[in-house]
Amino acid sequence: MRNNLLATSLSRALAGATMLAAAHAAIAQDAPIAAATPPALLASTDQASSGQASLPAAVTSAIELDSVVVQGEIVYRDRSDALAPTLSYDLAYFQRFEPLTVGDMLKRVPSVAFVSDVLEYDGARLRGLDPGYTQVLVNGKKVPGASDDRSFFVDRIPAELVERVEIVRNTSANRSGDAVAGALNIVLRDAYEFDGAYVRAGGMRYDDGDLKGTAGAVAGGEVGGGRLLGGINVQERYNPKLKRSDRFDGLRGAFVDREDQDDTRDGTDWSANASYSRDVGGGKLSLSGLVVRTDRTETENSIEYNDPSSTSRANLLSINRQVVDIDQRTTALSGGYAFDMAGGRSDIDLSWSRFQGESIDVEEESGFDDEDAPPSFDEREGTRILADVDDRELTASFSHERDLKAGVVVEFGVDYSQKRRDNTLRTSEVDTDEEGAPLPAYDDYAAQGSRIEERRVDPYLMFSRRGGAVEWEAGLRYETTRVDIASTVEGVRDARANDYATLLPSAHLRWNVDDANRLNLSLGRSVRRPGFNQVLPLLLEGEFGDNDFIGNPQLDPEVANGIDLGWEHRLGRRGIVGVNLFYRDVGNLIEVVNTGAPSAAAVEDYEDDVADFLDDHPGADENTPGYPQFDPDSFVHTARNVGDGAVYGIELDASTPLTAIGLEHTGVFLNYSWLNSRVDDFLGQRRFNDQARNVLNVGFIQDLPTLGAAFGVSYRRQGDAFSRVLAEEIQTRYGADLEVFIEKRFGEDLSLRLTGSNLLDASKDEVFHKFDNGADQRNRDYDEYEVERETAGPVYQLVARYSF
Repeated sequence: MRNNLLATSLSRALAGATMLAAAHAAIAQDAPIAAATPPALLASTDQASSGQASLPAAVTSAIELDSVVVQGEIVYRDRSDALAPTLSYDLAYFQRFEPLTVGDMLKRVPSVAFVSDVLEYDGARLRGLDPGYTQVLVNGKKVPGASDDRSFFVDRIPAELVERVEIVRNTSANRSGDAVAGALNIVLRDAYEFDGAYVRAGGMRYDDGDLKGTAGAVAGGEVGGGRLLGGINVQERYNPKLKRSDRFDGLRGAFVDREDQDDTRDGTDWSANASYSRDVGGGKLSLSGLVVRTDRTETENSIEYNDPSSTSRANLLSINRQVVDIDQRTTALSGGYAFDMAGGRSDIDLSWSRFQGESIDVEEESGFDDEDAPPSFDEREGTRILADVDDRELTASFSHERDLKAGVVVEFGVDYSQKRRDNTLRTSEVDTDEEGAPLPAYDDYAAQGSRIEERRVDPYLMFSRRGGAVEWEAGLRYETTRVDIASTVEGVRDARANDYATLLPSAHLRWNVDDANRLNLSLGRSVRRPGFNQVLPLLLEGEFGDNDFIGNPQLDPEVANGIDLGWEHRLGRRGIVGVNLFYRDVGNLIEVVNTGAPSAAAVEDYEDDVADFLDDHPGADENTPGYPQFDPDSFVHTARNVGDGAVYGIELDASTPLTAIGLEHTGVFLNYSWLNSRVDDFLGQRRFNDQARNVLNVGFIQDLPTLGAAFGVSYRRQGDAFSRVLAEEIQTRYGADLEVFIEKRFGEDLSLRLTGSNLLDASKDEVFHKFDNGADQRNRDYDEYEVERETAGPVYQLVARYSF
């Protein structure tokens, strides 16, 4: 009854939004809808835009609370004052569509793509590149994550804790250089930028009728001679999806089997952040902390049939159930002190962060032999994997800035970081061939562990000049890295080490042509350090079809030389349009290569052939005619720095009110990115793996001031992606995403907002080309050709905010 009542209410509210949209269309039928995604914003402080935490030396006034709780007008992206090309998006840009996480926010900004499940926005792919190419910062600081490619899943930070998100398109000397695609700086709410308190509460209804809740509170004000801010957030996360896979024995080949699957992600995120700032001894002290915990269960139920449509027992091939229990905790603490020294301004900063992740993955499958009719029970098998990750990072930095002659400013400093990542993996496999019998206990575990320690010392020097028609910045950064790697497999320990250093120059030039136009040119060298799995000397059997993989501890980072050329034009008083062209020449590219050593599967197949021959020819040896010859067709592969690649594209973004045609309360938003790349691999030329061809966001917001209400629509479409690794090629296509909101404001203290997302029932379609080994892949001799579709239904959310 409760579910039906909520569904009816949501349906009526959405119907109201549709009627309002129709009325708007009738009024503005001649108005071009050219735009995208909700409002953007706000010029960053120089420090924040350079990737450092922003704490202004003096603040004239804190943010008014009613602008956080009740938005009385549409907000548009403004220019950033940073010399490095930077886009800054305040929470107000996204808030009316009620994003739950930073991932939900980032799906609306230029050039950010995702290759995740439907309704999942975790690994941000700036310019479409693998998440490991994007530097994710929280308050200007690196935060460790679960991923082996060094990336941080942005869906773990609630949107409600965020003050703004910055996209820094090119590198600067005073920021870590590991940002080939760019940097995403997530700036949390700051004590000096918020005054008052408010609460947020709401609920979500999913396509299967399930209800989930969300709640949070933020408060800030003067405490003990300084300013204190605290925020908490609790939200239930849920994502029910359906999948279907059809498999064939080759491209345009015969049907083999079909798999029907339901996949549900169900969990809760808890988070809290706090910051405190005050004047101390002639300087400014700032302290901040963030805690995020994720408790999540992922459940997949799969049934395979040997018929394209039947669900009868006569066509049953397997029944599979996989349950993964995930517990993840992130803690980030930092403190800084800014003070005058020797005629300039100095900053000392210290931060510590930790990621802890534990998972229990249990997969159990009953298989049936379809050589019998109906298929007879064959075997029941199970696998239990216990995984633990503990990643800690300590960073310290010192910087000093002072004025020179002719308006030139010099900044120099050094950044130090020490990282330790411990990873353990224990696996137990059991089986039974007795139908109906329980599986044996999971008590015999194969164990492996690893520890990676990384120490960096990165000095830098930078000059800049602001003011006038031409502004510029130029600098050098020298990054030195020491890596120690230790692994243990079944009690056997292996220790390795590697050292490398990279010089990273950068330069930015801005020409203020007039009040409305400016041009930006940026040059910079950046790096991508190897992923943790790429350097671990652990043998992974069957990692690529029949091929094995072992990491290479001597890998060096990839190095990219990049250029950005951008133009921004002011449209009237509040509108803006920008175009940016970018190019990255990536060298020292890390690719999978063949070591020449035979794989475990090749050795096992040869041993079986020899055993069969000896059974037929007792007493035979290697000189006996017909004795099997060892001719492996699968091998052990590793990662090496080979070849190079290029990444390039065009990024357009615009946001403006339609004041010029008399619609000052109508805001339109647009961003579109055309993305491309080139890399040579073992089969020829391709794009960087999983790079979307384009990303489009377009939408509008209509404010109704006399009614104290507003509504809006946002549409997103991401282009196709392609990935090719040894023994497998994947083509990925996403359906479009449509979102609608309608809100009602009650005075200056209360707002009520209803949103509907995924209203087009978006799907993720993948095509898998699978091969046993590299030779078969080159000859297009398929092991399997698979077509998979994943779908999810609409989500409706009702949220209220109240200030006090």
